[in-house]
Amino acid sequence: MANGQETTTRGEQMLALRKARMAAAPPILRGGFRPFFFTGPVWAIVALLLWLASFIGGLTLPTAFDGLSWHRHEMLFGFVGAIIAGFLLTAIPNWTGRLPIAGMPLLALFGLWLAGRVALLCSGLWGLLPAAVLDVGFYVAFALIAGREVVAAKNRNLPVVGMVLLFGIANAVDYAAVAGLIADGEVGFRAGIALVVLIIAVIGGRIVPSFTRNWMAKQGWKEGLPTQPGRFDQAVLTVTALALLMWVLVPIAVLTGIALLAAGALQLARLAQWRGWRTVSDPIVVVLHVGYLWVPIGLLLLGWSILDVDIPRTSAIHALTAGAMATMILAVMTRATLGHTGRELKAGPLTVAVYVLITLGALLRVIAPLGVLGYRAGMEAAGVLWAGAFVLFLLAYGPMLFRGRYGGGEG
Repeated sequence: MANGQETTTRGEQMLALRKARMAAAPPILRGGFRPFFFTGPVWAIVALLLWLASFIGGLTLPTAFDGLSWHRHEMLFGFVGAIIAGFLLTAIPNWTGRLPIAGMPLLALFGLWLAGRVALLCSGLWGLLPAAVLDVGFYVAFALIAGREVVAAKNRNLPVVGMVLLFGIANAVDYAAVAGLIADGEVGFRAGIALVVLIIAVIGGRIVPSFTRNWMAKQGWKEGLPTQPGRFDQAVLTVTALALLMWVLVPIAVLTGIALLAAGALQLARLAQWRGWRTVSDPIVVVLHVGYLWVPIGLLLLGWSILDVDIPRTSAIHALTAGAMATMILAVMTRATLGHTGRELKAGPLTVAVYVLITLGALLRVIAPLGVLGYRAGMEAAGVLWAGAFVLFLLAYGPMLFRGRYGGGEG
């Protein structure tokens, strides 16, 4: 009995401490989505522009990575990783019923991520080891914080935290490959992509049908409403995970190509069950379906690229990254920012423009290597459209992230 009372008292003390931190913190530090949803897109734009300056203009970057390796590492483990952190730090309190990480603890975690970005960019001056320690250390710290919250609440989402830790390990493998410690120079990069695609498949498989069902119900639909994941979804996730694992380990095997095609077809069937075409009148809902559509497209293209030399692998990779990852990121960031700052879940003109630009940019980036249009012109146009989407996001949503909750309250 006494032990139970002591545990309750400690829990109440922790709750009171977190409430005090949130009240004392500036708005930008009152929730994980705020600093990461702002700085992540800023870094995406900076990293893209630096890469284009290196690729087209011959700029020499002060990193120990070569230009292409740095670009893909930072877009994946830098930019995408930041958004994953912002999303999970915001979602976990909803899953667990505990207050979000805020104030100085959030600033320390964010500072670790930022230090990793600077250290890697300047790693040509002081070596790879400091960058690796800071960069990988961010994911270890983040996984420990997220794991503590999930375990304390006895929540079912511990596997998601496990994927974050695996993402950090993939990050470390990418450093080892660049340092020449691993023969396969792309295995860490492939593993990172595979894990993010799997995270989209798991989390997206929950939120897309859930938000779609809620919207359809409000519109008066009574039949054909999407349901939460069932046995079919579990089978699709299993096949997708196995296909991606094969791609990480044996990326050019014929069986890998066949497995990826099977996963892509199953993911397409899964998406069709959610009836996203019904939501075309509401951009903030339909964009979730557009973003998820890039997952089966990317898997199918990746499978074909292994079995057919006429399909360039880079198109498949960018369908998964510039397409699925970037579109789902913007779909989630816009919805979460509006919801968690107390605003109506409605896409205004700037938000619609964001969705259009990211879709056109991803489409151009995927088709540019196919010879449909000039490669360099396609690359430049895709880069401008893609970066423009994030610039517009920052213009529309940046002020919300730095201000207190609309109408007052926590968050």
